[in-house]
Amino acid sequence: MGCFVIRAEWVKFRTVRGWVIAVVVAAAVVAGFGIAGGDQGTCYGNSCAQLTGPSGVAVSDSFYFVHQTIGDGVLTARVRSLTSAVPLPHAGMQRAVVPWAKAGIIVKASLTAGSPYAAIMVTGSHGVRMQDDFTGDVAGPAVSPTPAWLRLVRTGATITGYASADGVRWTRVAAVTVPGLSGRVQAGLFVTSPQYTQTSMGVASISGEPSQSTAVFSQVALSARGTRTGPWAGTSVGGPSVGGYSRDGGDFTITGSGDIAPVTYGPSGIGATLAQTLGGVFVALVILAIVAAMFVTAEYRRGLIRVTLAASPRRGRVLAAKAFVTGAVAFAAGLAGTAVAVLAGQRVLRDHGVYLPPVTAVTQARVIVGTAAVIAVCAVLAVAIGTLARRGAAAVAAVIALIVAPYVLTVPIPVLPLAAADWLMRLTPAAAFAVEQTVTQYPQVDEVYAPAYGYFPLPPWAGFAVLCAWALAALAIGYVAFTRRDA
Repeated sequence: MGCFVIRAEWVKFRTVRGWVIAVVVAAAVVAGFGIAGGDQGTCYGNSCAQLTGPSGVAVSDSFYFVHQTIGDGVLTARVRSLTSAVPLPHAGMQRAVVPWAKAGIIVKASLTAGSPYAAIMVTGSHGVRMQDDFTGDVAGPAVSPTPAWLRLVRTGATITGYASADGVRWTRVAAVTVPGLSGRVQAGLFVTSPQYTQTSMGVASISGEPSQSTAVFSQVALSARGTRTGPWAGTSVGGPSVGGYSRDGGDFTITGSGDIAPVTYGPSGIGATLAQTLGGVFVALVILAIVAAMFVTAEYRRGLIRVTLAASPRRGRVLAAKAFVTGAVAFAAGLAGTAVAVLAGQRVLRDHGVYLPPVTAVTQARVIVGTAAVIAVCAVLAVAIGTLARRGAAAVAAVIALIVAPYVLTVPIPVLPLAAADWLMRLTPAAAFAVEQTVTQYPQVDEVYAPAYGYFPLPPWAGFAVLCAWALAALAIGYVAFTRRDA
């Protein structure tokens, strides 16, 4: 009996030419947007070309470096002070705390941007950290920001970092292995200062120019067990930048800007994400949700619901069959469209010089299948709403209010404060768009981590589970209403 009801509902669906055309159009819209490359001109920052680090991720490697060439050895320095200035509109450079401003000591394979390194540093407001090869980050002991004593010990490819509040009692922070270090490396003092993130009325933004930080180092000691050549030299790594140094006896005053960190996707980053190829999903979702709602409401409008119930008196089966058919059709359309959009869209974006962070085949499959599943469950939710509303206009309005509006207000047109957008993408059906997330949020990088830039507050499948919970609840309420009300 169950298969008979499903077959009957499928026949109803495919015999309405307008619905079939709408499904084909929805799939074509998704695929077409991806083939067109989405917004081909989207390149945040100054360029679409991107420097990559040792692990292949996009990185920023720009800082001022006072260095010597060594083999194995021990480098110790005291960071006496760290101050920062940020560019403010119509006010010039103003003193401020830049949380991830960095001043410390570093061992780097070469002066080439993107080369392997390990460093221990004092930061603006995140204490002592040891970082390596751009993505590694280990918190050090609770040393009051400055002054702080720092030490690096290099033995082959192993770099060990230590920190101290008094230069006598040392705490080991971490030991890291840095592949790619040759016998001769660059070791010394560095300062860097990233772009400044500020929040106004709950909305975070990135300043247009990098901040600038200055640190004073004293009691610098370099004990090299290998080659050591020449005096200290100053170099702006990563190209021309604001920076320089001066020396007064044993004290070094160094000014620098830029960052040594992975590059994120957002106002201060560059490139695009897989989600950029799926801009057509929004239009397809609206089309398929309207079709799904009409699949129910049309029978009420034409009085055919009585015929359906006469042939299948068990109303729960009828509702389940309608949900199954619309969900399956929407999934098939979504899968076809998203597969073409993601696979072809990536090639088009790269052909236009847009940087795409590398993703695994598993991640691509999750985005494709997950997005199709989101479309399918949204269609099921629309069926449940149509069952409750009985009228097409009311059902469509409810679908748009529940699914479309939260997405529009947080992703393509981010008009809400970050906190409000965060909760909206946790509690509404739009949370399911987390399945499209492919970018990494790095705690050591200040960025606008918001849905508008591909960052969602819930993990991919947790967000999808929120949508499923809405759909199941709506189906349950719809079932109760469907079984108790007259046809």
